[in-house]
Amino acid sequence: MSLTVGEGEIVALLGNNGAGKTTTLSAISGLVRPSAGTIRFDGRDITRASPPDIVAAGLVHVPEGRRIFSTLTVHENLQLGGYLVRDQSVLRSRVERVYELLPRLAERRDQHGGTLSGGEQQMLAIGRGLVAGPRLLLLDEPSMGLAPLVVAAVMRLIADINAEGTAVLLVEQNARAALRIAHRGYVIESGEGSLDGPAGDLRADPRVVEAYLG
Repeated sequence: MSLTVGEGEIVALLGNNGAGKTTTLSAISGLVRPSAGTIRFDGRDITRASPPDIVAAGLVHVPEGRRIFSTLTVHENLQLGGYLVRDQSVLRSRVERVYELLPRLAERRDQHGGTLSGGEQQMLAIGRGLVAGPRLLLLDEPSMGLAPLVVAAVMRLIADINAEGTAVLLVEQNARAALRIAHRGYVIESGEGSLDGPAGDLRADPRVVEAYLG
């Protein structure tokens, strides 16, 4: 598997269940140690770097299944996204920026995360990742289990985050939604890259249409 995400890009990583998408993100973020190969971020070899060092470098992973802290408030969840941020004024500014992007979270700032709807929990998970100050955001299945209208809202949020300068590597089962906002894409099958190219080309590729778009 070989892939590249350029500055300011949204790159979609598509594939069936078990193809290796989540493992790829976990290897990039240091949660899984690769047995071979090299992972570079901004010219630096991070193949053996620890997850905290990877986050500190500006590479932030929002995992599949949201994984918010259900017994903590929305505000506390967001604050934990900045656990490496030592300057409290920077932390406060980032949290407030998330509230500006996601006013629904601001309305629920004192509510426990576990009482939010599925869509609100996903927004909270993404917001928590933003508080870490990513230059590259890894998103794993952000639309999983969400209603179509909520999926559209999540995709708009990802596009807005990217428009502000954050690159995104997006793992997504909803290939149609992902390719609508992505600049480029890769298809992974059984742990190996099988197709890649501009998102528009992938949307028109008969193999992608048959396997992922219907």
